[in-house]
Amino acid sequence: MQFPMLTWTIAFALVSLAAGYEANFSEKDALREVCSGMWANANTFINVSFSDDSTGRLAMVIYEFEDIHLIGKVTNTDPDYPQRTYVCTSDALRAQLCDISMLGKFIVELPGGKTLNETSIWSDSIGFQVNSTIGSTSSRPGDGPAGGNPNGPINSTTNLALSPSYPRQSLPSDPGVIYNGPIHYVVPKKGYYCVGTVPVTLVESSPTTTPTHASFKGTVLFRNAFDGQLPAADYPKIMFYFVMTLLYLAIGGGWGFLCYKHKEEIVPIQFYVSALIGFLIMEMFANWAYYRYLNAHGGGVTSTAFLIVVAILDAGRNALSFFLLLVVSLGLSVVREELPSMTRCKALAIAHFCFGVMYAIAVVEIELETVSVTIVIFFVLPLAFTLTAFLLWIMYGLQGTIGELASRKQTYKLSMFRRLHIILTLAMLVILGFFVVTSLSFSSRYKEDFAAQSWPYRWWLMDGYLTILYLLVFSSIAFLWRPTGHNRR
Repeated sequence: MQFPMLTWTIAFALVSLAAGYEANFSEKDALREVCSGMWANANTFINVSFSDDSTGRLAMVIYEFEDIHLIGKVTNTDPDYPQRTYVCTSDALRAQLCDISMLGKFIVELPGGKTLNETSIWSDSIGFQVNSTIGSTSSRPGDGPAGGNPNGPINSTTNLALSPSYPRQSLPSDPGVIYNGPIHYVVPKKGYYCVGTVPVTLVESSPTTTPTHASFKGTVLFRNAFDGQLPAADYPKIMFYFVMTLLYLAIGGGWGFLCYKHKEEIVPIQFYVSALIGFLIMEMFANWAYYRYLNAHGGGVTSTAFLIVVAILDAGRNALSFFLLLVVSLGLSVVREELPSMTRCKALAIAHFCFGVMYAIAVVEIELETVSVTIVIFFVLPLAFTLTAFLLWIMYGLQGTIGELASRKQTYKLSMFRRLHIILTLAMLVILGFFVVTSLSFSSRYKEDFAAQSWPYRWWLMDGYLTILYLLVFSSIAFLWRPTGHNRR
């Protein structure tokens, strides 16, 4: 088994060039912690590097979320307002919360019988070369706001999990280690790993010396078991959308064969289905290509433009799907050859597409935390209006068509629409159940271990589940309206 370790040699600067998910941080961040899930193998690691203009000193910790309860020491046991002291400062030292060996580092409180080597935790006090006082015996970590109980890395909204022991090789542990290259931490197991930093104010023993405040910028590189720059939580989407593209290609191939075999019996509704199948293939391929590109090249202007294109395709898919479902429910090609309301159906689909594009662009470009409620309503309300119009019209049209076929005693056509009604009803029940499950899952999003527990499957809740449901519903409807030798009877 390979051991977690940190080394300070320049040789690891070359390792940091390996592709991986990167996250930036600085002393100005409100939450001075960077976390990410990681898929592990023998070559996975975390590299932490700092910019050349970083100054002062900071306390740093790297750990897997399961060990978060070992970091810091409880200083207030009030159940409503619990507090922990995380960094060993001179005040914490005087309060006997830590010993001199921890000065300037994160406090690690181990239970009886457990050693630090059996945890995933590494902590040290990091200094930078530009500050000549780092590591000198005349300086000590002060008790400013960055000290005893920081508004930093350990926070109730960021947490996660792991389990067994982490035996490790010897690590640099002298207070005030001078940073001279990327900090390398080997990750042996799948888990949710965090890097926390807290700036430490240095107070010189001379009363005439101005305290030194830390200023730093850095990057955390999470090198996963896969090659690429995607976060571990998003990586499964590459294979997922690739498989979805293949499935829709298979559906398209089967549909095309039936269309060729019964080309004399093709009715207008089947042209719409053919167009939607082609669009779905293109959309799934675009999603796969987007995540492949993001994994290879990371974020940037190009990836943002790519995301907008994918969002527009998604809006087009939704508009075409509702349009198809509406004209089917109104009985096109089964009850009547033409729909008197076809122009209104197309107008509603175009409006839904336009509003969907507006919403998609807004999601990409607008920060919900800073935008006004009026702007949010401007983008959401029109889309909600057209969606409601579609749903009401579809259910009204379907009930009317079923009633008309029942009065004509056209049992075969009536069975088709009753099956369609069953499919839509089951889909709505599944969506309702999914909504309940998702709500229960995300109701715990404020718990400190939510991100740590949910990162491996969160993509499934956000993307996978509804995409699979759409595939099943669309395939079922396409099967009902497939080309046969008696479509025009």
